[in-house]
Amino acid sequence: MTTPNTALRAARNARRMSQDDLARALRDVGCTSATKRLVQRWEAGITLNPRASHVRALEKVMGLPIETLGFGAVMAGRSLSGDDENGHVVDSAIGRVSHELSATAPRPNPGNYSGIWLSRYEYYSSGRDATFTAVHHVVILQHDDRLTVRSLPGSAASLLEIDLSIDGNVATGTWTERTAAQGYYRGARYHGAIQLLIELTGTRMAGKWLGFGKSFDINTGPWELVLQDPSTSKASIEAFDRPPEVAQD
Repeated sequence: MTTPNTALRAARNARRMSQDDLARALRDVGCTSATKRLVQRWEAGITLNPRASHVRALEKVMGLPIETLGFGAVMAGRSLSGDDENGHVVDSAIGRVSHELSATAPRPNPGNYSGIWLSRYEYYSSGRDATFTAVHHVVILQHDDRLTVRSLPGSAASLLEIDLSIDGNVATGTWTERTAAQGYYRGARYHGAIQLLIELTGTRMAGKWLGFGKSFDINTGPWELVLQDPSTSKASIEAFDRPPEVAQD
C-alpha cells in the first residue's frame, strides 16, 4: 500500500500549479523527461526516489530542498527555506544531535506519534544580541490526525504547549510558551505558528517556528522534536520529568 506524497502536492498547490504546470516547469529547467504522469506517480507515492536529474529540477522549480518535498528525511545542515541568496544554512547542534538520536530510537507503531519527545528550538534575543536554544521534554498525545504537545513541568523553567494537525508527513499548528517568572523575560507569554516535517522513521520532526518579538517584529527559527520513549506511562513520564541531558547552546 502506497502513501501519498502530501508534501509535494501541498508545495505544488501553494504555487497554484496544476500537475501539467509542474511538469512543464520541470521541462523548462532542463528536465526533458518530466510529464504529468511522472508528477502523478510522485504524488501518489508510487515513485519514492526520483533520479538525480529530477531531484535537481524539483529543487530549482520549487525553491526547496528535496527533503522537504516528501522524498526523504530532512538532513542536518540543510536550510528549510531553500533561499540560498537571502537566507543561510545553519550548522546547528540541533540537527547534529537529533540526526543521531533518530537513528537509534525505534518506533514500534508507525503513524502513532504518542510518546515522550525532546523539544529543541533556537531563537535570537535582540536584547542580548545572541542566539539561544530552548530545550524541553514534552508529552505528545495523538487523537486521530491531531497532536497535543505539553512540556513536563520539571524539564524546564518555562511551560510549552503545541497543538498540531497532521497531513501526511507534514505537521502544522500553533505554539504557546509561558516564560519563567524569574527569568530574563519575567513570565511573558509568547505564541505563534509552527510547521514540521516528519521523518520517514517517525522518530523526528523538524521545521520552523514563527512568532513575534518584544517589539512585535516577526521572528522565525528552527524547531525539532525527537522521540525519546514511545510510552506515556506514569513511570516513563516521571523518568523524563527532569531537565534534558543535552548540551544547551
